[in-house]
Amino acid sequence: MAKHDLDPNYLDPNYEPVVNHSGNTSFASVLTARMQRRTLMKGSVGAALVSVMGMSLVGCSDSDDDDDNGTTSGNAQADTELGFKAVAVSSENRVTVPEGYSSVTFVPWGTPITGSYPEYRADGTNTGADQEQQVGMHHDGVHFFPIDQKAGGNSSTEGLLVMNHEYINQSALHANGPTKAVDNGGVRPADEVRKEIAAHGVSVIHIKQDSEGKWDVVFGSPYNRRITGGTPMDIRGPVRGYSKLVTPYSLSATETRGTLNNCAMGPTPWGTYLAAEENWHGYFTTSAAERPREYVRHGVGSSSRYDWELADSGLDQYVRFNVTPMDGGSAETDYRNEANTFGYMVEIDPFAPESKPQKRTALGRFGHEGVIFAPAKEGKPVVCYSGDDSRFEYIYKFVSAQAYNASTANGSLLEDGTLYVARFNEDGTGDWLALSLDEAEFAAKVAAAEGNEVGRSGILFDGFENQADVLVNTRLAADIAGATTMDRPEWGAVDPNTGAVYFTLTNNSNRTEEQTNAANPIVENRTGHIIRWSEQGNDHAATSFDWDIFVFAGEQGTETVVDDEVIVSLTDDNIFSSPDGLWFDYNGRLWIQTDNGYKKETFGNDMMLAANPETREIKRFFVGPQGCEVTGVVSTPDVKTMFVNIQHPAGNWPNAAEDRPRDATVIVTKDDGGVVGA
Repeated sequence: MAKHDLDPNYLDPNYEPVVNHSGNTSFASVLTARMQRRTLMKGSVGAALVSVMGMSLVGCSDSDDDDDNGTTSGNAQADTELGFKAVAVSSENRVTVPEGYSSVTFVPWGTPITGSYPEYRADGTNTGADQEQQVGMHHDGVHFFPIDQKAGGNSSTEGLLVMNHEYINQSALHANGPTKAVDNGGVRPADEVRKEIAAHGVSVIHIKQDSEGKWDVVFGSPYNRRITGGTPMDIRGPVRGYSKLVTPYSLSATETRGTLNNCAMGPTPWGTYLAAEENWHGYFTTSAAERPREYVRHGVGSSSRYDWELADSGLDQYVRFNVTPMDGGSAETDYRNEANTFGYMVEIDPFAPESKPQKRTALGRFGHEGVIFAPAKEGKPVVCYSGDDSRFEYIYKFVSAQAYNASTANGSLLEDGTLYVARFNEDGTGDWLALSLDEAEFAAKVAAAEGNEVGRSGILFDGFENQADVLVNTRLAADIAGATTMDRPEWGAVDPNTGAVYFTLTNNSNRTEEQTNAANPIVENRTGHIIRWSEQGNDHAATSFDWDIFVFAGEQGTETVVDDEVIVSLTDDNIFSSPDGLWFDYNGRLWIQTDNGYKKETFGNDMMLAANPETREIKRFFVGPQGCEVTGVVSTPDVKTMFVNIQHPAGNWPNAAEDRPRDATVIVTKDDGGVVGA
């Protein structure tokens, strides 16, 4: 059956099928309950969007408050003023930055960084082997590691730029576009498949600034590295060795190959990089009449996105994308379990180029958008947060079992701990629900669910074998726990001055009229909002929190209201839709990036805005070229050089003389050499 007969949206790599039919309380209904005694305010778009806090967040009102150890919650300087003139909405095929700023493109797709340094060919004739030595496609999450970080330094002139490559543009990748199996005897050329797999993954790029301020790749550096969809990786944590991950490649279920669909990321407190595996489900196919719950709950189905399993070489490295159990076979002879080795956070040490990436299974298996760490405190557990980027999915938190010690900290802290999922209550409080069979409340819910269909999912629940089974089925476990379904939770960020946690909720076009409420009064909510919370006692390991809405996105006049007072009213300077990327700079400004496909005539190209978290002032700082998503942002420690990623631009950006668009990083600096945003 042709792919378009299965689902007309399926070939869109950003398409997430709704696979959560658990019937859990939706975030919309929580907001409705909180708004029963409030008045809906009117704005120029017909109805204001109303924040429902009703109280100030604990730990969010004073950046000098002490935590329970008598130390401040962050070590950043509270310099959050926005000292630039907002840029206008734009539909031009160029990057726009404020007056007094400059931008330049850097390390576009195909830039040679390792091996024999094969030059990029504008006609698309680079081979799969070439692409394995070049910067990948569709730049996404990014982080700058100062070159002297391991020695305690914070260089702002030299470092390792590490970035994800989420997916690919097949038409641009190949000289004449991809060879379709349906037109080629049911197979695809193996080198095309090799090139596509190589264009995914992560790039580690050693960069340095010269005396005139220009940044260049340090060619020949041993740090330069490509991690791709075929790189050998270890499986770590509670799922290591579990039978549902056994494959012919690893009979011991301790290894796998590759990382795919890496969206956002997270730098760890010990100087490594975690890459998120988001929409990994679409790379696999199964023709099995009955799919295991591990696949049903994620949407692994009968059609794969790129048909890699049909490579004409028939090599094992390609066949593995067909996860159909073969007649007379077993997990030791076919790849029925291969997709269970994806859906994790992948730890990469950029300073150890020979090290093997680690899939950190204790953080759960789902559609990770990214991960964000709370500030690490000596003698306290490590805490990190992750969103599951799909409509009606959840927000998670991991708390390590072992305490953090700066002198010895490493990835082993992510081996063991408790994974929680968030429940947002109507009174502005929230609870973290443990997904652990050792926790009595969760174990009781699991026992009660056995023998029944979980919600409306159609999954007849027969229990969990062990904690590894819980983690492989994280989404199902969260359904059973009673988490709050959210509108596509994506990037998170922790305020370095207050410790408050922010998350983007990008949109939910599936909202029906019956589901509208005071907080979401528009049918098919397409503009999204940003939520934030403060953990009880300013302790990120706490199991309860207080939450509010930081801002609702939308058109001119969209209002965010607290206790009948308009806190934010969007204007021409800050209208935006579908917040996605989110990052606090080292001074405490909040940077918001968009991935919007709605009302381009109103919102123009995708953009990046800056926000003052104390005053909620928001200004548009950056507008990308046509067709792009603005995604991934970081700066040097002195906040004088900013790196912004541009994904899937249209036309021939950034080089009008070439026929193919190239994803690229944009370097933004202030003309007077000052702090970006100040």
